[in-house]
Amino acid sequence: MFSKFTSILQHAVEALAPSLPLQEDFVYHWKAITHYYIETSDDKAPVTDTNIPSHLEQMLDILVQEEKERESGETGPCMEYLLHHKILETLYTLGKADCPPGMKQQVLGFYTKLLGRIKQPLLPHINVHRPVQKLIRLCGEVLATPTENEEIQFLCIVCAKLKEDPYLVNFFLENKLKSLASKGAASVPAEDTLKGPDALSTDTGQPCRPEELPGAAGTEHPELDDEPPPQTDDLSTSLDNLSVASLPEATVVRPNQDYNLVNSLLNLTRSPDGRIAVKACEGLMLLASLPEPKAAKCLTQSTCLCELLTDRLAALYKALPPSVDPLDIETVEAINWGLDSYSHKEDASAFPGKRALISFLSWFDYCDQLIKEAQKTTAVALAKAIHERFFIGVMEPQLMQTSEMGILTSTALLHRIVRQVTSNVLLQEMVFFILGEQREPETLAEMNRHPLRHRLIEHCDHISDEISIMTLRMFEHLLQKPNEHILYNLVLRNLEERNYTEYKPVCPEDKDVVENGQIAGAVFLCLVPDEAKSSYHVEGTGYDTYLRDAHRQFRDYCAICLRWEWPGSPKALEKCNLEATFFEGHFLKVLFDRMGRILDQPYDVNLQVTSVLSRLSLFPHPHIHEYLLDPYVNLASGCRSLFSVIVRVVGDLMVRIQRIQDFTPKLLLVRKRLLGLEPEGPMVDHITLLEGVIVLEEFCKELAAIAFVKYHASSTP
Repeated sequence: MFSKFTSILQHAVEALAPSLPLQEDFVYHWKAITHYYIETSDDKAPVTDTNIPSHLEQMLDILVQEEKERESGETGPCMEYLLHHKILETLYTLGKADCPPGMKQQVLGFYTKLLGRIKQPLLPHINVHRPVQKLIRLCGEVLATPTENEEIQFLCIVCAKLKEDPYLVNFFLENKLKSLASKGAASVPAEDTLKGPDALSTDTGQPCRPEELPGAAGTEHPELDDEPPPQTDDLSTSLDNLSVASLPEATVVRPNQDYNLVNSLLNLTRSPDGRIAVKACEGLMLLASLPEPKAAKCLTQSTCLCELLTDRLAALYKALPPSVDPLDIETVEAINWGLDSYSHKEDASAFPGKRALISFLSWFDYCDQLIKEAQKTTAVALAKAIHERFFIGVMEPQLMQTSEMGILTSTALLHRIVRQVTSNVLLQEMVFFILGEQREPETLAEMNRHPLRHRLIEHCDHISDEISIMTLRMFEHLLQKPNEHILYNLVLRNLEERNYTEYKPVCPEDKDVVENGQIAGAVFLCLVPDEAKSSYHVEGTGYDTYLRDAHRQFRDYCAICLRWEWPGSPKALEKCNLEATFFEGHFLKVLFDRMGRILDQPYDVNLQVTSVLSRLSLFPHPHIHEYLLDPYVNLASGCRSLFSVIVRVVGDLMVRIQRIQDFTPKLLLVRKRLLGLEPEGPMVDHITLLEGVIVLEEFCKELAAIAFVKYHASSTP
């Protein structure tokens, strides 16, 4: 009570007293703080019961005012005094000791406001960046402390300053400490044993740039112990002893290189306060994006960034309940890592495991965005860590299991992250995980080289329709990703030599027909016999809809594939190895096998199979176009194409139609029910066949539209 009265009285006196020159006023407030420590005998009273917070605020206001009154970049006498007398060093020691209680919060706030409100560059000064380094080490040491908010604000302002001037990050890469025996340590504060940029700055606080330092080239610096005694206040000797007292008796050893700014932020990402954790993640993302190669190397080699991010990803994946519904995984709303404020209590549509699922997907999104923003070295290192420690270490055993429920859930999660990934570097590692790195033509022995690829392709034709559909969806979304290796590994490497063709000279009149792409479209339209067509009876199911969709989709695919420098025409047959045995590859084999059973498979399976095949047909590669869309290609003996598979299905259909009474009316009824134009009623005989015929008709219209759009695009400049 008495101290508060004293504070009020002092403010009144200061208000009535004549204004002092800024430097005198600044020194007065600093002396008032130091005299408190010299004169007070009660070190238990909280700092808020003293005048210290007021004096610190006044000092900040004076520094800001001084900067406004001077020319840009010119250091005034108050700032010179702060630098020359190592005021930040002294405040750091007081904050570390937390004397009086709550002083650490005050010091963190002072540093944060100083760096944030002063526009001139301060971090290049030794008497700024050295105490800043030391204060960084105090942040995140203990979670859920009263100072967490101030700690994260301080760390974030340092990150922001490094973003403005990335070269400054070199001040925060601390070289290896020599081991200090406890006897020798007693005379030197632990923090002052650092080697680094500090040692070559002058004690007057003049700035030096990292590139001017021998340390930037990897050489050793003189010990800081060789500095001349600093000019400090009467308080300095007793304050220095505070940091000595904190040294352990054992030898002090640090890693080869410390990046304590990263380590402190990593600690705070584990804060129980979600806002603190998000701020720490933002700080890490900012540091990862700095272009300095030394910083990137230190980030990935001397910190636990990669391990912590990937281990947390693995832990969140393992925390998912096995009973989570694959449909919920598919349909849960889009996840953004910084907006993970999900409240289970307020969610009327909550399902078991939703909280855990959102946490996993949010953290995956954070890793993805971090890699997307990161400097290349950092991005590659983190993506490889996720590949090895999470994809292979955690996901692969789940995908390779034999439990149908386990396969379905793990495939749904794989599908979800395939859809979600946006970073090209992480996408590349994900593609290598799923498909392997092989680019030579496939053989039947390929399954042994990358078992996961083979298993996933097998799952496209699984006895469980749910697993087949989920795996096909995953491949469909994979094919839409901007990565050339996906299509090359799955399809193109097997079509490279065009050995699915048989070389026959084409007579001139046949050549005219072959080169007319509109004919190809018409052929697909005419494949299904009239008695098996039902779309012309129903409005809104015409060919023009497919034309519009094909035009838009083909344009999008061309934009993606443009950078892959694909040829504009097929490889000349004279240069192809037509004698080599043709194998369409495991992926196309499964799709063609499925397509051949379209009249006997469930409707949903057929929709997914044809959807994947139409995606493949859209790619603007001449070999894909020839193999999937050219009805006139001369197939080599024993080879099949998409067209030949459909022709075989149509032949089977013609035979089976004869055996079904009232085939056309039943077909029309089934179509109307599928479109919701007719209420459900008694079960129709041969429903699977009838639904298969409807899918076949629509698929042929879609292929015809794609063939026409591709022909039109190739013939238009």
